[in-house]
Amino acid sequence: MSNLRVSSHPLVAHKISILRNKNTKSKQVRELMREIGQLLGYEATADLPIKSTSTLESPLAPYAGTELATTIGLVPILRSGLTFVDVLQEMIPTARVLHLGIFRERISLQPVEYYNKLPSEPNVDQVLVLEPMIATGGTAVAATSILKDWGIKSKIKFITICASRQGLDNLMKHHPDVEIFVGVIDDVLDDHGYVVPGLGDAGDRLYDTPHLN
Repeated sequence: MSNLRVSSHPLVAHKISILRNKNTKSKQVRELMREIGQLLGYEATADLPIKSTSTLESPLAPYAGTELATTIGLVPILRSGLTFVDVLQEMIPTARVLHLGIFRERISLQPVEYYNKLPSEPNVDQVLVLEPMIATGGTAVAATSILKDWGIKSKIKFITICASRQGLDNLMKHHPDVEIFVGVIDDVLDDHGYVVPGLGDAGDRLYDTPHLN
């Protein structure tokens, strides 16, 4: 998978180890996810194009200004993807937030779109899809298809903390052009579609909501 980037950063590994722990409470889960999202976001934005602006003045001398040459869209997959939004907006203040609501139906494990706040026409040049977990990959495949149908022509990037190998294979099979920045890959996907050992249900752990079977 040439477009797969697995983080080798020691802080990512350290924070994911704490995040996996079932005894880690929601407040710390939120903090850890934001911190991991920032580290992965740094890696995912390393190749953003830049352009020169007008000459500006430092306290000592003139210098050539620099700014991003492209408009970035942040696409959080509701609900757990929201945890990455604030920290990435702090990194990229000009980024636009475009919400997609897709859930996995519990019996069929198929993705169901229930919310779409994309404008009628694309108003960004590149998108970062924010999805803390990729399990079966169905939601990631559906989100990518929606964005391509919307009109995104440039490379779509995913930022995810934990993914199953099966889910990554599924995403790359349907969309081999996407680029994925992931903190850790787990080999096991159980019969209920959960990544093992994984993180548990990311949304439930983030917002301290009971899991409903």
